[in-house]
Amino acid sequence: MKKIIISIIAILHFGITALAQEPPNILIFLVDDLRPELGSYGNTRIKTPHIDALAKDGVQFQKAYAQQALCAPSRMSILTGLRPETIGIYSLFTPLRSVHKEMVTLPQVFKEQGYTTVSVGKVYHHGNDDAESWSILTPREQNSWVKPENLAIIDSLKKSGSKKTNGPAFENADVADEGYKDGRAVNKAIHILQKIKNEKFMMIVGLTKPHLPFNAPKKYWDLYNKADFLVPAKQAPTDVASLALPKWGELRAYHGIPEEGFIDDQTTKNLIHGYYASVSYMDAQMGKVMDELTRLDLRKNTIVVFMSDHGYKLGEYGTWCKHSNFEIDVNVPFIVSRETSYANRKTNVSSDALIENIDVFPTLAAACGIKTPTLEGKSILPLLDNPTMQWDEAAFSLYPKGKNIIGLTCTDGVLRYTEWWDTKAQTLIENELYLNQPNYMEITANLVKNKAYAKDITRMASLLEEQYPKKERPSYPKNDK
Repeated sequence: MKKIIISIIAILHFGITALAQEPPNILIFLVDDLRPELGSYGNTRIKTPHIDALAKDGVQFQKAYAQQALCAPSRMSILTGLRPETIGIYSLFTPLRSVHKEMVTLPQVFKEQGYTTVSVGKVYHHGNDDAESWSILTPREQNSWVKPENLAIIDSLKKSGSKKTNGPAFENADVADEGYKDGRAVNKAIHILQKIKNEKFMMIVGLTKPHLPFNAPKKYWDLYNKADFLVPAKQAPTDVASLALPKWGELRAYHGIPEEGFIDDQTTKNLIHGYYASVSYMDAQMGKVMDELTRLDLRKNTIVVFMSDHGYKLGEYGTWCKHSNFEIDVNVPFIVSRETSYANRKTNVSSDALIENIDVFPTLAAACGIKTPTLEGKSILPLLDNPTMQWDEAAFSLYPKGKNIIGLTCTDGVLRYTEWWDTKAQTLIENELYLNQPNYMEITANLVKNKAYAKDITRMASLLEEQYPKKERPSYPKNDK
């Protein structure tokens, strides 16, 4: 009932506001594999001046969550405003439109309302997915490696028939930003902005870094001293569920990474160095688009959203990549900066409200006065006016492990509770309870057997049941095509 009342108030208030304002343009930066490892989120080592500037010019959400820690289903969820279990796609291999011709998407709705819709870089995981919903769909840039010696390694791997066909997991060629694909994608975005500056537009710029391989121009590597990076303890939380930690096959597919066992400390530091360099490279590309938006005098009527599809592990718990339900996998950076002409815009503030990536679609539609079909996300426009207002009790995510096993998780902002569920036998396999900590390595123990948390477990299990009723769980994740 509380959520319904808040939603009604939001619709009434912001429906009237939208009628009084000129519908804004939309610019979304959708980043791949970015955890909240940014200056504005308290990391004093990383260099992200452009993202930090956007945070000062808007509202930064500390507790924003992806619905699944995997690129394809997460992005489909963002662009439909629906949860993965509703879409029924949990893997990397199935495009949205190959299954759902009828499902309404964010670009589709905006295009129908007369917006020029633009996709640049990696937006959907599958580059041509939902193609009819875009007025402009740019071909995706492809290259990852530049150094001749690494290109030679890739060629040799292919000729040898090796299972590994990827080059090294990191590279620092001394090239201009355009030497790597995000630099070229951003040049396309700038060129398109110049062409559509007099049109209403909804543009999504998909920045691939810091996704593997951690390749970025040398000048971004030079921002950091590798010796300053600490190697995380290769220690899983005590009593961690057997299904909880992934085998990080994504990283193991790269040349120079062992096929089993831990990564040595030197390689770990190289990888972390590469991740940081990639984040700074991505930040610089984002800054170029923001500079052009301002130069074209478009900032006054453009809402800017900065977000990630999911989080990432950099050796924490002795594991890497995403593909699990830990806080580090699903907590994402999320910043919204209203158009500068908006009378009530809030700047340089943060919110601890629990929001989800599926909230993007309804939020932007509400800001533009556009009606949508029924969505599972909800507009966070009230939070942009009042970042400290009371909001939802929990945020939810999931991750499948095979045909009949699903991990369902929720957080109340302080605790994270997860159930691993056998959907065929309809039984609980394992469950987990962790304290959320700013330093992910401080999550040292599964507290599910700790009697001091018995009431918390009951409460969190009830929240999980409210979102994922047990009678519906047999359908997860079997309906993935």
